[in-house]
Amino acid sequence: MKMQWFVLHALSGQEFKVKQNIDRRLQIEEMGDLIEEVLIPTEKVSEVKMGKKREMTRKFYPGYLLGKLALYNDDNSINERTWHFIQQTPGIIGFVGGEKPAPLKESEVESILNQIEDKKAKVTPKINFDVGETVKINDGPFENFTGDVDEITDKGIKVSVSIFGRTAPVELEYWQVEKIS
Repeated sequence: MKMQWFVLHALSGQEFKVKQNIDRRLQIEEMGDLIEEVLIPTEKVSEVKMGKKREMTRKFYPGYLLGKLALYNDDNSINERTWHFIQQTPGIIGFVGGEKPAPLKESEVESILNQIEDKKAKVTPKINFDVGETVKINDGPFENFTGDVDEITDKGIKVSVSIFGRTAPVELEYWQVEKIS
């Protein structure tokens, strides 16, 4: 039997619990030969709420997990043991694709795994600004000034601020500005 990657549909917000259930049941029911790995593609995201910077984990695909498992026998029939193991896991809705799910292509899997690896090392700011939007600066030498977003970069945000009747570009980090309601 060949191990292939499949997308598992789970109850939204229950992905980590589902993964724990699968991992725990794998050991108890000795299914390690049929289920190799279960992943929840995530990234670390930083945001500022009420003046406090915090980090959180954001799922790339909320409500979905990836599983590397032997779902099909050599004769292309569904392996009942694997099928029922996944279907009977609390929190699982089923396989994406229904009764005859198609495995992910290798290129799709590589893309997702590379995305996970790239995001593992750095914290991504939670960006909720648009170019042209007016923002208020809440930290630094330009605190309490307002300006328009000119550019959004990997490192921060560029804002045009009016100082002494002239417009000046200011480079800031995401957490230093907030939207004006």
